[in-house]
Amino acid sequence: MNQEKKTVLDKQINDNYNNVTGMVVLKDSQPVYENYFNGYKASNAVHVYSVTKSIFSALIGIAIDKGLIRSVDQKVLEFFPDYTVAEGEKTIQDVTVRELLTMTAPYKFEQEPYETFFSSPDWVNTALDFLGGEEHTGTFRYSPIIGTHILSGILANVAGQSILDFANENLFSPLKIKVPGPVILRNREEHMRVMNDKNTSGWVVDPQGRNTASWGLFLTPVAMAKFGQLYLDDGLYEGKRLISAQWIGESIREHSRWNQLPYGYLWWIVNTEEHSFAAMGDGGNVIYVNGSQNLVVSVASLFMPNPKDRIEFIKGFVEPLFKNTDRDK
Repeated sequence: MNQEKKTVLDKQINDNYNNVTGMVVLKDSQPVYENYFNGYKASNAVHVYSVTKSIFSALIGIAIDKGLIRSVDQKVLEFFPDYTVAEGEKTIQDVTVRELLTMTAPYKFEQEPYETFFSSPDWVNTALDFLGGEEHTGTFRYSPIIGTHILSGILANVAGQSILDFANENLFSPLKIKVPGPVILRNREEHMRVMNDKNTSGWVVDPQGRNTASWGLFLTPVAMAKFGQLYLDDGLYEGKRLISAQWIGESIREHSRWNQLPYGYLWWIVNTEEHSFAAMGDGGNVIYVNGSQNLVVSVASLFMPNPKDRIEFIKGFVEPLFKNTDRDK
């Protein structure tokens, strides 16, 4: 991009989004902006929080493409034959994979009991204990951590290898993304220390070594942008199909809704007319894709409470900067 546009964008980030560590913009599959902030470099990965969910959605789709999971309508308990259902508990028996992906599964809590979950010896088993309850309404109920982690148990049980090995073989390595290994968090203090450490990379695992589905993945902005481009290109990367176009299409169409914001398979739908959608995580981490403009934007950020809306930033500032333009020399 030309220097004037770069200077304007740099200033906007420094002045108004000062927890950003890196940002990449791809236009027509080509990089038109890339810069780093807060002492971060291109090689520094960032904890992307709930962006992890959208990555995991892709892995579930790959497992379905491979026949390891028959369909999203399979009952969750089919994957856990040794799990004992509490006496009188019926709702849990009807919950499907689709409902975990669309945040429409029922739970036995009003607010997620994080401490109980994280202090338990088996996070998947504990998550199953919380699944179900009195009603099975099929309405949107966002589960930031606990419910989605059941998908980790499902993939671990069908993959025949570790989740990271499965991801490396089928997604990360083909995209030339490096996720070096497990991140083990032994206590709360260690958790807080590594989350904003620029030298941390990898993917958090639970006590059984299963990589987390709802958070815990560390990625660079370039890696995030590659994943967004993969979805913009309907599952193709450098001519090789990594995910079926059918799964991509199902993932980014509305299946449920939180207030006025549609939700797909662990993806937020931004604007159906523009064919725009996003993976979003705490602190302002985002992978944004706009099909009508052939645009991908990735923003990596350090955690902070109540960050400024990144979608508003992208829609109001970044998109107009690159709309209907070719690469600037």
